[in-house]
Amino acid sequence: MRILIYSYNYHPEPIGIAPLMTELAEGLVKQGHQVRVITGMPNYPQREIYQEYRGKWYMTEQKNGVTIQRSYLRIKSKPNLIDRLLLELSFVFTSLPQALNGWQADVILLTVPPLLVSLPATLLGWLHNCPVILNVQDILPEAAVRMGLIKNKLMIRALRAIEQFAYRSAHTISVIADGFVENLVDKGVPSQKIVCIPNWVNVNFIRPLPKKSNPFRIANQLQDKFVVLYSGNIALTQGLETVIEAASRLRHIPQIVFVIAGEEKALKRLEAYCQKCGADNVLLVPLMPREKLPEMLAAADVGLVVQKRNVISFNMPSKIPLLLASGRPIVASVPVSGTAARAVRNSGGGIVVAPESPEALAEGIVDLYNNPKKVAKLGYFGRLFAVEHYSFEQALAEYEALFSEVVATSCESPSLGMLPKLTSSESIIDI
Repeated sequence: MRILIYSYNYHPEPIGIAPLMTELAEGLVKQGHQVRVITGMPNYPQREIYQEYRGKWYMTEQKNGVTIQRSYLRIKSKPNLIDRLLLELSFVFTSLPQALNGWQADVILLTVPPLLVSLPATLLGWLHNCPVILNVQDILPEAAVRMGLIKNKLMIRALRAIEQFAYRSAHTISVIADGFVENLVDKGVPSQKIVCIPNWVNVNFIRPLPKKSNPFRIANQLQDKFVVLYSGNIALTQGLETVIEAASRLRHIPQIVFVIAGEEKALKRLEAYCQKCGADNVLLVPLMPREKLPEMLAAADVGLVVQKRNVISFNMPSKIPLLLASGRPIVASVPVSGTAARAVRNSGGGIVVAPESPEALAEGIVDLYNNPKKVAKLGYFGRLFAVEHYSFEQALAEYEALFSEVVATSCESPSLGMLPKLTSSESIIDI
C-alpha cells in the first residue's frame, strides 16, 4: 500500500508522538509499503525550530525508506492562546502543498492533536479519493477546557464543531485506550467506526539493563542511590511541583534521589521551585538523546507518572509502556479512576497514589524503598505485560491489518468523495 502519515510531530523530536510515528512509518516500510510523512519543522519540546531547519519554508528528506516532507511553522517559545491558534493554522496552510506534492495515497493516517489539521487531511482524502483514519492521541477541546487553557466560549464552540467534523469525515477512528471509546460513543460516534490500538514500545530497544555499571548512574554519581525518575514533557497537565514537594519530605533519607529529565527552559522553572521547597535531593538534567534513553530508564529504581487531579480521565501517558518495558516499577500519581491508573493497575507493574498529594507520593516511594522484593516483583510483571500487550510488532500488525481492511472496504463501497481510483492512463473525462 501507499500510506500517507499526516503528523505534526516526527523525528528527530525525542518525546511524545514523534518517536511513535517514526517507528510506525519505518516499520511499515520494512513490511514493503511506501510511506510519506507530512510534518512540520521539528521544534518539540523546546518550542523552537531546530537550528538546521530554520529559515526554510519546505524541506524533503529520506530516512530509512520514508519520505519526510516538512513545512514551515509559525512558532513562539512562550505561546499564548492566539499564538497556539496561529501555529496550527500555519501548519494547516503550509502542509497541504507538501501533501499534494507526491504520489497519491491509498490511505491517510492523521494524528490529532492538533485538531485543525483534520481540515487539510480531509480535503486531501476527498481530492485523492482515499479514506482517512483519524488517530486520536488526545481529545480536544475537552482536555484544554478542563485544564483552563481555553476559556473563550466562541472558540470552544468553534473547536467542538471542528471536532465533530473530524469524527464525521473520518472513515475510521483509532484510539489509544478504552476510555477514548467511551468518550467518543457518548458524543454520538458509532462504536463500529472506532478501533482501539494502544501506543506501543519497542521492547527490544527499551529493556531491563543492569544498574551496577549503568553509565547514567556513574556520570551523575548515583551508584548507591535509590533513584526516582521522571523523564519527559513538563507541562501544565503534569504538575511536577508535586514531585518536588514529595522530594522535600524525604530529605531525611539521603539514599533517595529524585531525577527529573526534561526541556531546559522548564527545568529552570523547576529549579527555582526546588530552592523554594529546599529540595536539595532533586537532580535536574536535560532530556537524553533517543539512543541513550534505555540506559537512563535503567538507571532508575522507580519511574514516575504524574498528572493533575483535573486531567481528563481518559488521558493515557505514552511513558507508561516505556517504563513497564524498562523493567522498573511505576509510581503513578494520577486520578484513581482514570485510564492511566487503570493501565498501571492492570499491568501489575506499579502502584497508584492520589494525584497532587505530596504526602501520598512520598509514602508510595518510601514503601518501595523499604521493600526491594516488591520492587523486583513489580518490575518483572511490568516488563512481562509490556511484552505481551505493548510490543511494537503487535501494534504494527494491527495498523497494517487496519489499513488493509479500510482500503478494501473503501474500494468495495465508494461513497461521496470516494470515487473509483484512476489508473495512470485514465482521466475524469474517460470515466
